[in-house]
Amino acid sequence: MDRLVSIQRGHMKDRGFDDVGYNFLVGGDGAVYEGRGWGVVGAHAKGNNHDSLGIAFMGNFKNDTPSTEATSSVKKLLQSGVSQGFLNPKFALFGHRDLGDTECPGEKLYAALPQLRGTT
Repeated sequence: MDRLVSIQRGHMKDRGFDDVGYNFLVGGDGAVYEGRGWGVVGAHAKGNNHDSLGIAFMGNFKNDTPSTEATSSVKKLLQSGVSQGFLNPKFALFGHRDLGDTECPGEKLYAALPQLRGTT
């Protein structure tokens, strides 16, 4: 929980956001934390926030592989978004690096994105 509070504080204090920029955050244990939630514009991918959902995996995935628990939780979250009508069943899934000049989300998480793309 300390990491979550630290992220929120950084977004609010350092970036001037009114809350954490992500719609959801996912811990290594698979716990899903609501940031801005469904239906609220995030602040996670400049120029692409108005029609997207920001999900942050908490951790450093340059060298570390995301846990099975975390990827499973994100799959369930995406399925929930579709079933509740927040996500189009044919949604596109991108890593931050696909939309901006960054290494995010790290090589190991980026390599895991294809398994999340086939969620619905």
